[in-house]
Amino acid sequence: MDSFPAFYPLAGRRVVIAGDGEPAESKARLFEGSPAEILRLEGEAALDPAAYVGAALIFVASWDEAWAKAVAAVARTAGAPLNVVDRPAMSDFHTPAIVDRGAVVAAIGTGGGAPVMASLIRAEIEARIPAGAGEIAALLLDRRATLRAALPDLGDRRSFFRAVLTGEVANAAAKGDLPRAGRLLDEAIAKGWKALGGVSFIALPSEADLLSLRAVRVLNVADIVVDGGGAREILTSHARRDAEHLSPCDITAARLVALADRGRRVALVNAWNGGLADDLRAASIDIEWLEAAPAREPADLNTPL
Repeated sequence: MDSFPAFYPLAGRRVVIAGDGEPAESKARLFEGSPAEILRLEGEAALDPAAYVGAALIFVASWDEAWAKAVAAVARTAGAPLNVVDRPAMSDFHTPAIVDRGAVVAAIGTGGGAPVMASLIRAEIEARIPAGAGEIAALLLDRRATLRAALPDLGDRRSFFRAVLTGEVANAAAKGDLPRAGRLLDEAIAKGWKALGGVSFIALPSEADLLSLRAVRVLNVADIVVDGGGAREILTSHARRDAEHLSPCDITAARLVALADRGRRVALVNAWNGGLADDLRAASIDIEWLEAAPAREPADLNTPL
């Protein structure tokens, strides 16, 4: 990781944008609808050090090289993180391509060297984030203390979040009916929750970019992942950073049943085993198969598809 991504809270903060023309306007558009105080500076006003006092973020945006250098030198005395548009060597940080869903924000950076690539990746991510994601996140944040008290077990909370993000609460939020979404969320919390575990068998396609959206989402939320062979790159890209990794030789029906009973979601990638699946079904464990069914069923988990 060449750059560390960080998110700055904007409520009650001042963002200074020095410059004019399209470079400055594009930065200003980034903050439309945000709770930050936006201060625009042009001309001689941008050369006054006092104008930058109390700033949380500073942007210098101008096609004029000499003016940008002079303003950047003045702005830097305020001690706030500074971005000089299109001049990475003069900047403390780079402006990423942003997916804005309110409380949910995704940022894609390329070190300032490949903005077109960042934009293409942003388009892919935008298609995967529901329009109502920000509203749901805001509802959950507002009830954070209540959720922790009602669901002290982390596995239960994760399972609850999965249900919320794919159920009626999400549907109501996506339609803009936030009062109903909040009411449904409160009712769900009041009912209590028991994490529902399960096992997903995922067969990798011939090309990584053909992996189904459903398979990606399963890997995103799985508590435990198993690489049956050739899945390292996919797991690095899509599995949770804090997911537990188990070896195929460590997996038995009894262990999977115990994990599922504790509410854990397990993803076995390229590790299909028909006998194991039958044992899980017999124990009433929820299982699913993602991607095309295998033409053959390997004798054990150590044999990849």
